Parts: sequence; structure tokens; C-alpha cells
Amino acid sequence: MQLREKELTWVQETLDRVAHKMEKVSERSKEKIPYTTVNGVHDDWSGEKIGWWTNGFWGGMMWQLYALTGKESYKEIAEDNERKLDACLMDINMLDHDNGFKWLPTAVANYRMTKNPASRNRGLLAAVNLAGRYNNVGNFIRAWNDWGTDDHRGWAIIDCMMNLPLLYWASEETGDPRFSQIAVSHANTAKDSFIRGDGSANHIVEFDLETGKMVRSYGGQGYGQGSSWTRGQGWALYGFTLSYLHTKDPAYLETAERVANYFIANIPESGFIPVDFRQPLEVSYEDSTAAAIASCGLIELAKLKEGRQSRIYLDAALKMLQALAENRVRWNEMEDNLLEKCTAAYHDKDHEFSIIYGDYYFLEALMKLGGKEIFIW
Repeated sequence: MQLREKELTWVQETLDRVAHKMEKVSERSKEKIPYTTVNGVHDDWSGEKIGWWTNGFWGGMMWQLYALTGKESYKEIAEDNERKLDACLMDINMLDHDNGFKWLPTAVANYRMTKNPASRNRGLLAAVNLAGRYNNVGNFIRAWNDWGTDDHRGWAIIDCMMNLPLLYWASEETGDPRFSQIAVSHANTAKDSFIRGDGSANHIVEFDLETGKMVRSYGGQGYGQGSSWTRGQGWALYGFTLSYLHTKDPAYLETAERVANYFIANIPESGFIPVDFRQPLEVSYEDSTAAAIASCGLIELAKLKEGRQSRIYLDAALKMLQALAENRVRWNEMEDNLLEKCTAAYHDKDHEFSIIYGDYYFLEALMKLGGKEIFIW
């Protein structure tokens, strides 16, 4: 992957703008774990909502900014985020399929940077719990909890592809292949049951608990069954790319490229990504997080390919990132968020607000392009 001189200049200038803004934002929000903003001010989910699945992304942003600037204040905020997540490690209701989202950008990132044994311990505890969610009949990692009910016992979701790197890391760290074996088994199931022939992805798939056979799919956070929720497309694109990077199994690379080609074919001329590629034409809901997540996956694919194919992936990522930077980033230093027009789910009451993982993946994509990223996944 090779950027042109003009593109490199844009990346560096945009990273400088992010760093300048985030120096002030991080100081204001240093005791928080934000999810969104209210009137431009970060909210705080570090108390009763500490178990929320997005609560590792603020720490991840701080580690990326530490790598970018070398400023100790970012490291200190990231470590504080990590310690606050300890409240989850002894509460079964706060441990779920999203353990990777919470502890890869915090504890595992810290361990990779500093070799802190306490961070290694946290990461392995989270990995053991994630592995314990594995259904060895259906070969999938169960989504959500709902202990004592049958609502979600056979459910798996495409998001989990992004949590598998926690298991790959645990195998690499301990030398125990069981973690990666579970990750590979789930990835194989997702490849066969979630990804359609055209490269679009189901969000939720239900499996029979006794036979392991696929029962049906659900629309989940997208428009409906059989639709194409764009953030799920991003999870699939990036997630299968990551499974390829960890395993070198060409089937995962082929799957990632199939999803990527579908995604690229559906990017609007504007570069702004809808909540669902198959939402009604009269609906204009956007999800900037989907653009940022998919861009990260596309950049990794561009690194793996050569020539024209590499450039296709890179151009698509740059198109979305430049559209975000020019039209969907709040550069005003008095507002805490970066991205606007993020949407959690199509059928939610609220749409197009700021969400912390949008900011994280926007920064990560820029760091990848600039060759300065901490590889968190």
C-alpha cells in the first residue's frame, strides 16, 4: 500500500487537527468513559453503566494518541479506563461476546505497550470468559446473556468477528491453542452462515441448540431480515481481515474481499454511508461509524494486496474518510466529539448522534494511513 504525496500530506494534517482538538477534549473528559455527547459534552458511563460494550474505546483512543504524540497524559487516562473496567470482571452480567471490545483496546493494548502483568491478567480473564461462551454443537460464540431464558441461547452476531482477536491473542500469549481453535471455529461458522453470496451479511443468526443447524436470520440493528446493516458489513469486512492476519487462512481473506467488494459497490457518490444499504430510498439516516470501521478494514486489505486491487481498497477508504473529515467531523475544540451522524440501529428512536467508537475507528484509520498505529486487534 502506497499513498501519494498529496494523500500523505492530508493524513498528517488531519492527524494534527485531531491531536490538537483531543488534547483539550481529553483533559476535560479524563475522568469519564464516554459513549456519546449531550450538547457537545461527553457523557460518562464509568459508573452504573460500566459494563456497556463500548467502554473500551475511549481507552483505545488514548493509547493511539499516546503513540501519536508521546504525551504521558494519554497513557494515564487509558490506564484509568482499564482499571475502571475491573468492576466488570467479577460480574457475569457484564461479561459477554463483546469482551474483546472492552479489553483489547485497554488491557491488551497496555500489555503490548508496557508488559504490565496486571494488564495481561485482565486480558486473559476476559479471554477465558469469551471462550466459555462457545457452543461446541453449533460451533459459535453465543451473543448476549439473558441467563435463565431461551431468548438468545442459540444466537450469534456478526459483531463477534471483531472480538475473536482477543482469543487469538490469548493463544499467542499462553501457547494454548484452545483459544484460537474456538476463534477459528466461530469464524468458519460465520463465513458459512452469515455471509451471503453477494458479500452482504446477516446481523443475527439463530442456531438450534441440539443440532447446531441454522434456524433463521434476523434483521437486528438493520432495516430488516435480509437487509444489509452497514455497521455489520464493517464488522464483517474488518473482522474477516483480522482473522486472516492471525491465521493466514486464505478462506478468510477471500471472504473479507467479497464483503469489501460488496461494500465498495454500494458506497454513495457522496461517501456518506447509510445505516442500511437496503433501507428505503426516502430514508436518509446515516451511520458515520460504519464508514470509519469499513475504512480500517479496507486499509488492511490494501496492505495485503498489490497493484490495482490495493488501490481500489485504498481509494474507497480515502473517499469515506475524506468525506467524514470535511463534512462529518466537529473540529470545534469546545465540542467533545469528533464524528457526527452516527446511528446505533435503524429502528432506534434516535439517529445521527455522536458515538465513541466512531471517533475511535476514525482515528485508527488515520493512524493506519500514517503508519503510526498501535495494532490493537
